[in-house]
Amino acid sequence: MSQVLSLWRTTSRLPVVGDLLGTRLFSFAFTRRAPYFASIRPRFTVIEPNRAELVIPKRRGVHNHIGTVHAIALCNGLEAAMGALAEATIPADRRWIPKGMEVSYTAKATSDITCIAETDAAQWASDDPDLPVRVRGVRDDGTVVIEGTINLWVTSKK
Repeated sequence: MSQVLSLWRTTSRLPVVGDLLGTRLFSFAFTRRAPYFASIRPRFTVIEPNRAELVIPKRRGVHNHIGTVHAIALCNGLEAAMGALAEATIPADRRWIPKGMEVSYTAKATSDITCIAETDAAQWASDDPDLPVRVRGVRDDGTVVIEGTINLWVTSKK
């Protein structure tokens, strides 16, 4: 089991005190490992093989000039979700690196945004090194505000 998935399973079981203590602890640890994600203050809510979700809180630090969540903050959230998914899913004898992202902005991000990354198990069993991860960001009312693909390059560890 990957370190990310193991840490998630351990921390997400911690008792609830106010807000979800364990998930906040995991989110803090994740951003310590990859500091550029700290700017969006992600709150991971789901990490399992082939799926990860996190919430970007709508706050002034991620606003653009019109007071919505900035497009690049959304991309940062999608990449963080994808990274957690990849770490929780990848077979132990492989490694991954992102090689590109294609997204469409489909609506204004006027609330907290849930960033979701998904794959299918068969994608990880393939010998093809190109692995597209489906990503999307969803407002509190269910409206998709950003969607696309993050392309990974998956190779054997040598």
